[in-house]
Amino acid sequence: MTVRATSQPRIAIVGGGIGGLAAAAFLHRRGLAVTVYEQAARLAEIGAGLVVAPNLARLLRQLGVLDELRARAVRLDTGWEFRRWADGTVLSAENLLEACERLYGEHTYTAHRADLLRVIQSRVPAASIRLGAKVTGLDATGETPRLRFADGQSAEADVVIGADGIHSAVRAALFGVSPATYSGTCAFRALVPARRAPELARRPVQTLWLGPGHHLVHYPVSGGELVNLVAFAPAGDYTTESWTATATVEEFLAEFDGWDPRLTALIHAAGTPGRWALLDRAPLRRWSQGRVTLLGDAAHPMFPFFGQGAAQAIEDAAVLARCLAGGAGDPAAALKRYEELRIPRTTRLQSVSHGRAHVNHLPDGPEQRERDAAFTRQDPLVANGWIYSYDPDAPAEDSAAARG
Repeated sequence: MTVRATSQPRIAIVGGGIGGLAAAAFLHRRGLAVTVYEQAARLAEIGAGLVVAPNLARLLRQLGVLDELRARAVRLDTGWEFRRWADGTVLSAENLLEACERLYGEHTYTAHRADLLRVIQSRVPAASIRLGAKVTGLDATGETPRLRFADGQSAEADVVIGADGIHSAVRAALFGVSPATYSGTCAFRALVPARRAPELARRPVQTLWLGPGHHLVHYPVSGGELVNLVAFAPAGDYTTESWTATATVEEFLAEFDGWDPRLTALIHAAGTPGRWALLDRAPLRRWSQGRVTLLGDAAHPMFPFFGQGAAQAIEDAAVLARCLAGGAGDPAAALKRYEELRIPRTTRLQSVSHGRAHVNHLPDGPEQRERDAAFTRQDPLVANGWIYSYDPDAPAEDSAAARG
């Protein structure tokens, strides 16, 4: 497994998930050749739904794939709402059809992760993707990084991008194994056929239910054929951090006993739900070492409470491609610039996502009532404008990142 030498930098991307393929697509768009090394035998996304907020939609439009995704996505015309756990009282509601385009120039959608992966992959030459290539080691001590694979082969590259997820082998090679802190929270997830879901869950709305120690989110995906359901609850002694782990419907229902009957009906229809523990990791102060860097969850794993995991990985990809295209003669300096531009923003998102767990899970009482009342005073869509208005190509973003 060798990489052919060219006059351009040889760029290797470890990981063929959403972030890795987005990096390949943006680099290809700027005329740079890459090789993506993916350990699986085929490209696939584990998981279910995600929110395509305006900052992500903007980048998908740049790649020329937004229209293709919209064929299978759901536009959140009716909106975004927060509800009380026991009876569904609406705490806050937003008509996203009017607000998003007016404020941020793009709509908000919900989509299946597999559909997003598919449209991004369409912008990466098939010859650039090597499947069944599991990276087991990285030597970054010399001038030219070298990857080692499980089959005994190796490959050199002028630039290595670790987009290999929360258990990143590239991050471990650069900075050691990142210690994780037990958060005490776990997540359940499921895809429910729309025909079996309550009418409330079939609407084109992202609905967040807030309750003591728990919260639950649902929205339609896959052209409205499925309802994505994800819920957060106390983990007890559960510490498995894997998207392939499962639970039972009975375990899921037990966590939401006494909640609005429409929610328990949705959980009843969930089939075999997934379950994983949320482990906490402190933000990294740097992502790069020489000609090797990190991207997405490998660089900045964050709690999913703002729905920005995929969006931040794709933002990373766009900025990284711009830095490398403009600094191909000095890849190490280009990677340094990339992390300077991205770390302040992703660290802020890691922080606010972390804090949201407490806010969402307040027990009934004075603090909870104050939180609920605050929804009428402050529009969450406007309050989070710093997330949704981001344009990685805007000169203002360069200036803000440079100031830290």
